[in-house]
Amino acid sequence: MQHTDQLDMIITSNAVFTGVENAPRPAAIAIKGNRIVGVGAENEWEALIGPDTKIYRFEDKLVMPGFNDMHLHVVPACLMEDHVNLLGARSETEVAEMVAAFAKSRPDDEWVQGYSWYHTYWDEPKLPHRSTLDAVIPDRPVFLFHASGHTVWVNTKALEILGIDRNTPDPPHGEIVRDEDNEPTGILYEAAASMASRQAMKLPADRKRQVFETFLGHAATFGVTSVTDIFKVTDMEINELPLYEEFEREGRLTTRIHFLIGLEDDIERARQHRDNYTSGTLRFSGLKEFLDGVVTTHTALLVEPYADLPATCGPNPPETMKEYVLAADKEGFRIRFHAVGDGAVRHALDLFEEAQRVNGTRDARHTIEHIEVVHPDDIGRFQKLDVIASMQPEHMGLINKSHYFSCIGERQQYTFAVRSLLDAGAKVVLNTDYPVVSFNPMLEIYRAVTRITNDGELFNGKEAITLAEALKAYTVTAAYGVFREDELGTLEAGKLADLIVLDRDLFNVPAEQIKDVKVGLTIMDGKVVYEK
Repeated sequence: MQHTDQLDMIITSNAVFTGVENAPRPAAIAIKGNRIVGVGAENEWEALIGPDTKIYRFEDKLVMPGFNDMHLHVVPACLMEDHVNLLGARSETEVAEMVAAFAKSRPDDEWVQGYSWYHTYWDEPKLPHRSTLDAVIPDRPVFLFHASGHTVWVNTKALEILGIDRNTPDPPHGEIVRDEDNEPTGILYEAAASMASRQAMKLPADRKRQVFETFLGHAATFGVTSVTDIFKVTDMEINELPLYEEFEREGRLTTRIHFLIGLEDDIERARQHRDNYTSGTLRFSGLKEFLDGVVTTHTALLVEPYADLPATCGPNPPETMKEYVLAADKEGFRIRFHAVGDGAVRHALDLFEEAQRVNGTRDARHTIEHIEVVHPDDIGRFQKLDVIASMQPEHMGLINKSHYFSCIGERQQYTFAVRSLLDAGAKVVLNTDYPVVSFNPMLEIYRAVTRITNDGELFNGKEAITLAEALKAYTVTAAYGVFREDELGTLEAGKLADLIVLDRDLFNVPAEQIKDVKVGLTIMDGKVVYEK
């Protein structure tokens, strides 16, 4: 045998979850270059072990495919990591104090930025006012992004810079919240939030590489070997493609990045991205658009009116969406819709059904994101139309349950219906929507399996799924979701060597321990990118 035939690496464990079966088994994984040569007994590979072969023995720790987070936002995540996180605050005043302290530490920042305030967590859960920010920072623009990603809170200085006053009309599909005197309160919804986001949410040039490197480090630490970066945030796009290209050229892209741009009438732009970004580590993945907002601000679209606001079902999607979908589908693009409420979910399914009727059936892999509420009549349509359900169980941990259920009433029995969708034959993918919640996949897995909220209560417990189902939704089905099931998602001969080792066997610990499990080793493309 020639020296060049030797394996680069062998990973052995008594608990290898390949993703092909539903339970782990003892096995040794042989790796050469960036590919898995095979999975079998360790003695099968003796003839291929050379002086440079690295052998890792993990005894009873779980070895599994790397996680594939099919829904996150890299630039907002980097910005959140680089600015003040407000999720722990318990009042409007406490948020202002935290922001003021942060502003003093960053005197040269053009905009004072904060992320993840969540008013339903506060002792007095009402929307805040610009005057509270004005009291501590009157002379610099303040931009605070809500945890939902659909609402922004700004001070008066920011409104001045943005040119928003009592006479400014609401943009299409957005709202400038006003007081009884018609003066802006500093709260901006949806497209109105984007008016501020476009100016404030920018990565400073001198920090771009630093914060992106931090993001990649987090991915490796959490065992995330593939992500889909969704550039579309409310009605704006934010991305750093040149930065990703630079890291790829330098061999520093330690997680695979797929990305989505906005669905619009400019099909040529989408074609260019599809032609230009085709590598194994940086790849165009389709088009994304919003059909609604979120339940807690009554901007999600429901089939029937809100229980606590019976005058509305939420705002309707743009009328142009149908022509956009038909055109994009005809050109072979996959489409992913943000649809939180059951009305938006139904509208998305209707649009995909119409695309099949007009353009014919193909392997489109269109996807609906979030699906927090689904009408029972629509659950079976996912399988019938071959639409992927992309869901984030950890959002159940973020939600104030009593407020959320007061908005939707009896529809609570159809919330985060993962079990029902799987039972109806739908393909379900789990992911985070980071930075809306933590990047840590273990929290999504824990929440999907237990349905236990942060306060220890069950959240529609009948919709819990098994551990194997949750892991497959984060690996095998996620690989299918990015058209890469032939090379990612399972541990099999010929697949790319993207795999992780956990600090214990998930299948052999109480469910409450899942959220505490850590990653000990992450291998992406055959290279160790994290080792504890």
